Formats: sequence, C-alpha cells, structure tokens
Amino acid sequence: MLPSQQGTVILTVDVSGSMRADDLKPTRLEAAKAAARAFVDKQPANVRIGVVSFSDGAAIVQAPTKDREAVLAAINRLAHQRRTAIGSGILTSLDAIFEQPVAKPTPPPGDFIVPYEPTPTPTPVPQGTFAPAVVVLLSDGVSNTGPRPLDIVAQASNRGVRIYTVGVGSPEGAVLRTDGFSMRVRLDEETLKSIADKTGAQYFKADTATDLRNIYEN
Repeated sequence: MLPSQQGTVILTVDVSGSMRADDLKPTRLEAAKAAARAFVDKQPANVRIGVVSFSDGAAIVQAPTKDREAVLAAINRLAHQRRTAIGSGILTSLDAIFEQPVAKPTPPPGDFIVPYEPTPTPTPVPQGTFAPAVVVLLSDGVSNTGPRPLDIVAQASNRGVRIYTVGVGSPEGAVLRTDGFSMRVRLDEETLKSIADKTGAQYFKADTATDLRNIYEN
C-alpha cells in the first residue's frame, strides 16, 4: 500500500444542475455541503480527507490532507454545474487516493455515456481485503455522461477501495424549475446500490437534510 492511503476518506459530491432542487433545504447541494462540513468535524485528526466534485466531468477540488481548514474551504467552493458523470467521479476519486492517474475515456460533446475499456490494473487484492481508504459518493441523479459507472467500478474493487453511496432525492423525482423551464430529476438508486455492493460497502438513502447529516456523521 502507498503510505498516502493511510486513513484516507474522499468525499465525492455530485454538483450537477439537478442539485439545485429544493426538496432538501435550502437546496440539495447546500444541504450536502452542510452535512459534509459536519462529517469533517467528526473525523479524527489523523484521517486525511479529500474532496472530488463531478458534473460533466470530475475534478479533485482538494487532495487528501489533514488540514481541516483547507478541506472546509474546498467544500464551500462547490458550485452547481450541468450534467452527471458518476463514472468520472469514481475514477477521479481513485486518482486522489493513489495519487496517480487512472485512464479515462475522452467523452464526445453532448450527453453521451462512454463505453469504458479498462487498462491493465494492479493485481486485484484478495476478496475481503480492503485498502485503508474509502470513498463517500453522493449523487441525486442518473449518470448521463462520461463512462458508465458499473463499467469502471472494478477499478475500485480491484484496489480494495470501498465506495459508500448516498442517494439524495426520490426515485419518483422532484420538479426542478430554472430559467423558465421545468424538469423532473430522478434518483437512480439501482446504480448507486450496485456500486456500493460491488465494492463491499453500503448504500444510504437521504430523503431530508437531517437524514443526510445523520448519514455523514455515522
């Protein structure tokens, strides 16, 4: 194991446009940020925390660090963007943990799901063996761009990285009104459950801001 992995948690947050929905107050994203700040406050001082955001693509907003002020500042910088690329969020989270790039397909313009052909990976860890690093992935929507999440989840499981997933919203969806348009934004629970299951982790459902805060804290 790389020393950089010791006691590492990556908070991977969906910042797509649907996170503007206000079924969690004041919005899904602001509720997520408040819960993430509470999570950070609860962590032991020796745990390194990183922050990844994903929308059309994904980015490391804060590399894993023990500097809590830097982590909180990164959480506060999260802002709404457009589409939802859960697969890109997973790959970028692995980049943050292992501090080396994981091969990613180049998406064409527009709303496309990109087939993913994995490059050779390190020898998979024995089943039931986990790296001292986890990802907490929060999303409220259906992945509609980037690599298919279930095509690339083996990149995490082969490295022993558990991905705890948190679903915000409901499968029925909420109506989002912006710029004079209305659209229903739905939660893809099946995909989030599969990601957690395939990596030996758990899926959690957050219907309210209180649920979300409790999930992060526990």
